[in-house]
Amino acid sequence: MNMLTTLLIILLASGVLLFMCAPLWLWSAVTVTCLAAYTHWSAALWGPVLLWLLFVPPLMVLNLRPLRRHLLSGPVLTVFRRVLPNMSSTEREALEAGTVGWDGELFSGHPNWKTLLAYPAPQLTAEEQAFLDGPVEELCRMLDDWQITQELYDLPEAVWDYLKRNGFFGLIIPKRYGGLDYSALAHSAIVVKISSRSISAAVTAMVPNSLGPAKLLLQYGTDVQKDYYLPRLASGVDVPCFALTSPEAGSDAAAMTDCGVVCRGEFKGEHNVLGIRLNWNKRYITLGPVATVLGLAFKLYDPDHLLGDKPELGITLALIPTGTPGVTIGQRHFPLSQAFQNGPNSGTDVFIPLDWIIGGVERVGQGWRMLMECLADGRAISLPALSAGAGKLACRATGAYARVRTQFHQPIGRFEGVEEALARIAGLTYQMDAARLLTTTALDQGEKPAVISAIVKYHLTERMRRVVNDAMDIHGGSGICLGPRNILGRVYQAVPISITVEGANILTRSLIIFGQGAMRCHPYVLKEMQAAADADGQRALRNFDRALFGHIGFTLSNALRSLLLGLGDAHLASASLQGAARRYLQQASRMSAAFALAADFAMLVMGGALKRRERLSARFADVLSNLYLLSATVKRFHEQGEPAEDAALLHWACRDALHSMQQGLDDILRNFPNRFIAVLLRTLIFPLGRRYRKPDDRLDHAVAKLLLAPGATRDRLSAGIHLPTGDNEPLARLEDALHKVLAVEPIEQKLRRNRLPVDTFPPDADKMLARAVQAGIITPQEAVQLRSAAAARMDALQVDDFPPDHWCQEPQAWRKSPVTERAKQSM
Repeated sequence: MNMLTTLLIILLASGVLLFMCAPLWLWSAVTVTCLAAYTHWSAALWGPVLLWLLFVPPLMVLNLRPLRRHLLSGPVLTVFRRVLPNMSSTEREALEAGTVGWDGELFSGHPNWKTLLAYPAPQLTAEEQAFLDGPVEELCRMLDDWQITQELYDLPEAVWDYLKRNGFFGLIIPKRYGGLDYSALAHSAIVVKISSRSISAAVTAMVPNSLGPAKLLLQYGTDVQKDYYLPRLASGVDVPCFALTSPEAGSDAAAMTDCGVVCRGEFKGEHNVLGIRLNWNKRYITLGPVATVLGLAFKLYDPDHLLGDKPELGITLALIPTGTPGVTIGQRHFPLSQAFQNGPNSGTDVFIPLDWIIGGVERVGQGWRMLMECLADGRAISLPALSAGAGKLACRATGAYARVRTQFHQPIGRFEGVEEALARIAGLTYQMDAARLLTTTALDQGEKPAVISAIVKYHLTERMRRVVNDAMDIHGGSGICLGPRNILGRVYQAVPISITVEGANILTRSLIIFGQGAMRCHPYVLKEMQAAADADGQRALRNFDRALFGHIGFTLSNALRSLLLGLGDAHLASASLQGAARRYLQQASRMSAAFALAADFAMLVMGGALKRRERLSARFADVLSNLYLLSATVKRFHEQGEPAEDAALLHWACRDALHSMQQGLDDILRNFPNRFIAVLLRTLIFPLGRRYRKPDDRLDHAVAKLLLAPGATRDRLSAGIHLPTGDNEPLARLEDALHKVLAVEPIEQKLRRNRLPVDTFPPDADKMLARAVQAGIITPQEAVQLRSAAAARMDALQVDDFPPDHWCQEPQAWRKSPVTERAKQSM
């Protein structure tokens, strides 16, 4: 063994260990073993001495931790503290909220796919399934969305009563308080089904369970608060809302001007009561106009030090009955023709006792963190479920419409331009539903995935926007003309609402996903920051040293993995599945390493300035998000038994995600401020260039075809929505027409062979069919089938029209609905 061979062995072993993310001690042990073997077999002395001198001093510095801390970690910690960006209290609380789960694996550069597959398959309990099949189905049959959005501008009183009587406002409340205590999966499935029938009804049902005080009470409330309010919320005796957004501050909670001052006052005839005097002005509060109890976020001040030494106590949450003196419940907002209750409220010199603070005095100043941890359910469950429901409805209705509607003597669904849109509708819906199911599974495992909740909120609502826009393009005039027959119009109008609420999508993408994920999901950055902030010098140095050298090894490993996986088309990456799904997991491993490497260099080069580079942050967010979507898609395909007929959907969704990741990384490198680093990263990440392509025309054709005829894949894709059966139901009309049109295809072939019109019946169609029967081309029964199919097709394609003065007679019910008036009278 000569010196060159020894060096090559050490380098090769180092590369293998680095690729496998092996610890430093193992690398050191392998290196020393190689040196010892070379020393033993070497005939000359100078070679071993040279190599020992080359390797031993660095190994001693790296492995003797006191020496390493003195020479390396200590000076780096000093510099790190100097450049560490300032962080506001709201930023810090948002950063520390929630838990890290699968998103941490995706940020690792070396995701363990067994962890993903270990999540249980989503499965409703028998009780939850019975509720979906019973009360939820019955609710959907009660809903007439045209009546709700155009005539009443509210849910009918019978629907309100049904929601309350059947526990729809208590889905998350434990049974001991009278609630249903359902899983996140069941909550999501309920919203999916209701949203496919009426967005207004879905919002009304979902808000008390995700955006209202119930979650906060369950997590933080005192026993007294829980015992009083939770039974009332579960039964609908109290209708909740949560007031967060004010005109002066939306996403910037630090700018909130709503405030409370600790003082003494009179309450219910008692004098000198220690409490809070509140003043606030809120808007966009869903269920606000009908709420009987209001959750309020405000800044609390204690100028007279009645609670302690601090004059500013921070954001605090309280629960206030809306009949409390000084509370003003405003009129209603009108959110894009949707009829769910939404409006402003305010309070002037409202005095409340301290025990109205959610969680009591112990929770003073903890409001923002409480909100970040609890109201994330609105991002993780409700809005993704609403988006998936819209996608499923679009798949079902638009596929049928594209087959039934004909132009130029063929169904429009067979035009390549329409196929492209149909493929997006199906592929994006497949992604959405997969992400919805994986996220609710994580929630049911006890996780509080703050970063993932932002991912699914942004990407599922944006995919809903794309899917509904494509569906509207295909439906054309029947989509833009509102009326009882229109399936998509109100869904289309609702898209900007879901985009806006629970954190506007622009800010979610450009600030939250990567801004929070880079620190929470990274295995070392948060540890480094916490160590730097530690006042105990020795403990801080120990923890920083451990995190710093773990971080260095992490970065070097991802650099090598990115290069080798790029050169080998990811074949070296491990995966826990076989077949087509295996290749996508391998490619995702490659993208994970590339993403982690680029993120590390971005944080190194830009430091605290990275959070002001919002477009770069948004592109990093896209890469991380598409990693999550791809992994959820593969898991869904695997859990459903990897059906061959669904393979086209798997390929479309995964290729779309890979291409989006590639585009995001390319855009990051094009706009990276340090060009030398950008060139280095491009060499490591794309050594053979950008190889991922968007789904091609053949794949689009295969996916679109799945929507144009009844089948198991179409049923799985649209599973969970309400399928009405009434003669006056537009979706039922389309389904009926689809089946009848497909049934007469062989008969139409007979007519075409005899050069008789098929796709558009002439005015004398009956005579033409009679001649065809007389000539023996078709049978009398087949003529009846053709007439029935033609009638069903025409009925399904009809568009509503109204008298000229119809729109001049609109009631102003949206200003004062019976439910609103009844709520005010009860205050």
